[in-house]
Amino acid sequence: MHAQDWMRATSRYFQVLAPVIALGGYLLLGELWLLSVLALLPLATFLATPSAPARTHLPEQEDMLTGLLTRDGFENRLRAFFVRPVEGQTATALFLLEITGFAEIKTRHGEAAADAVLRQSAFRIRAALRQSDLIARVSESRMAICLSPAPSLDDEACLQLATRLQTALEEPVALPVASILPGWSFGIHRCSLTADSAELAFDRAAQALEDALRTGPSALRLFTPALGRRATRHRRIAEDAGHALDRDQIEAWFQPQISTDTGAVTGFEALARWNHPQLGLVPPYDFLPLLQKYGQSERLSDRMLQHALSNIRAWDDAGLCVPSIGVNFAAEELANPTLPDKISWTLDRFDLAPERLTVEILESVALGPGDSTVIDNVNHLAAMGCPIDLDDFGTGHTSISAMRRLSVSRVKIDRSFVTRIDQDGDQQRMVAAILTMCERLGLETLAEGIETPGEHAMLAQLGCTHVQGFGIARPMPAAETAPWIARHNTTLSPPPTIGRGTA
Repeated sequence: MHAQDWMRATSRYFQVLAPVIALGGYLLLGELWLLSVLALLPLATFLATPSAPARTHLPEQEDMLTGLLTRDGFENRLRAFFVRPVEGQTATALFLLEITGFAEIKTRHGEAAADAVLRQSAFRIRAALRQSDLIARVSESRMAICLSPAPSLDDEACLQLATRLQTALEEPVALPVASILPGWSFGIHRCSLTADSAELAFDRAAQALEDALRTGPSALRLFTPALGRRATRHRRIAEDAGHALDRDQIEAWFQPQISTDTGAVTGFEALARWNHPQLGLVPPYDFLPLLQKYGQSERLSDRMLQHALSNIRAWDDAGLCVPSIGVNFAAEELANPTLPDKISWTLDRFDLAPERLTVEILESVALGPGDSTVIDNVNHLAAMGCPIDLDDFGTGHTSISAMRRLSVSRVKIDRSFVTRIDQDGDQQRMVAAILTMCERLGLETLAEGIETPGEHAMLAQLGCTHVQGFGIARPMPAAETAPWIARHNTTLSPPPTIGRGTA
């Protein structure tokens, strides 16, 4: 035994026997002995206490609002799980969960209400888990959970736990003036402490959460290799989107619109397409929100306008009849007071009349709470002679007075009303009501998303004046439009000749 250990053991025995020694000595030797024992007792206590071990990591911090671990504290504990796994306890799962629409909660209800939601959520997570599970707040509205290691764990158990947690978290949070119904999305990675690393596990859970957030509110996603490949692609898209316009990788493709009466081409719609040099064609729903996030929506609208008018000028020069071309304008562009002057100047540059450019505005943008500049701009463009299309009609809350206030000339019926209309009586009655309303208001109509001859025929029968969709043609690069128009025109029957017959 080392001298230090011998002294510590002796001191502990002295502490235990001190009352007996003190009493016996007092009876035999008097007060002097009692005072000596009492003087030695603090020294014995000090020697018997083992020294504290040296710290091996930085102190873990606690989130002031929720009482959960901070991200640094969580990552330290998580790494410890992977560095020193307990034999036979190597299965775990990492959950990343985020409140959807947290910014809207703060805007609508205030900072104090948002804090209350976070505190209540942290309480509910603690109540649903074991004390040995790690729980942290890793960003403003994102939390992380690592289950205490176990001998085994399967996907079904992870999804069941996530569902229970989501149900608990999405219960109303009662506040003094309102109740908030938060939505939560989950990303889950089931992992092995011997095969994975803490960093890899966290990244894969983050990839699963990103996929869940793209899917919609209250989605659950379990990491899979296919999801990982998809997440890698989306991250590459997000990294490159900010430079796509500068590198001329985004261009206009064109989808034709035809008359249901004659079958003739009545226009094209210009649609943004990103041809990524490595990833190929990127769908607009993957990159349009990113361009908006990077503040490049106006630049995109300018690019589409230039490409659209350039191509309609080229069709005119080639002797092809395309009455107009539609261009979508972002909310930021519609709120720009200089928009009418910009469009007027661009039309003059290409020597085109205003009626050749159809201005497409989303129902949600045009009829949202609003900026009077948007209404003024739309009416100014209509007064110039530009037709105004109200896009995605039926997905918002349009009022007739709002439609008239905006000088709308045509309503584009959303594809959700068009799909299987030839087989669904309710769809037919709904579209018939829309068409009757538009007829009474003197508005033309265009149905989007036509995919089958049956849908086309039913819409023509109901009285819709124009159609557009994959059943007519998919969006195509500018170089393919002229050949398509020529082929389409050969399929049209000439109108019957009415006149006096010859003898």
